[in-house]
Amino acid sequence: MEIVPGVHQVRMLGADSFLIAEDELTLIDAGMVGSRRTLERYLRRIGRQIDELRRIICTHGHPDHIGGISELVGDRQDVTVLIHPDDLAGLRVSLREAISKPPDGTPRRGRIIQYLTRTPARATAMVEAEVIPVLGGLQVVHTPGHTPGSVCLYAPRHRLLFTGDVLQVIRGRLTYASAFFSHDHPAAVASVERLAALDVETIALSHYPPWRHEPNETLRALAAPAGG
Repeated sequence: MEIVPGVHQVRMLGADSFLIAEDELTLIDAGMVGSRRTLERYLRRIGRQIDELRRIICTHGHPDHIGGISELVGDRQDVTVLIHPDDLAGLRVSLREAISKPPDGTPRRGRIIQYLTRTPARATAMVEAEVIPVLGGLQVVHTPGHTPGSVCLYAPRHRLLFTGDVLQVIRGRLTYASAFFSHDHPAAVASVERLAALDVETIALSHYPPWRHEPNETLRALAAPAGG
């Protein structure tokens, strides 16, 4: 499904990915293991090929978002995989670290998910305020909480915001990340305040259709209790 010109929401295994079809192909998130065939079928429908893929941007390090990277990249050296360093570090935790109680008392669940997720063989760190050269400039916004390295991606030219799992829809309402699957849910709630300053027309969600109903007003309403 094309959500804005040149940007396609693709139903992968576990979560949706977003395909940016320019001269080269960029993929935001990669689904779970087994998603390659799904992507190849979609690419054939729009007259493109997987060997045009040059970049995979990871909104965060959960298996339904990065699990498909290895099979999409293989041994290719011409594909860049971008992930925030805080998630890359988390994916390298040992089993002992995953099951031990953190000093701050946060739930172990996030660390266990990190341990069970395959680390991308080759990854490049992306950082706050970095601008990725797609869609006229795609800005990285660090929004920790769902995972330590969760990021949103904002394309000002299209007023388009990719949120990964920082936001979800429950009973028809846009709301905060899942508390159960979040590493630090209070931090995830607080991170939404960073999104309220953006001028948004379309919010691209990883598990739901695009959100276009009063997105700016909705983000500001969600940010208000977080900031207060």
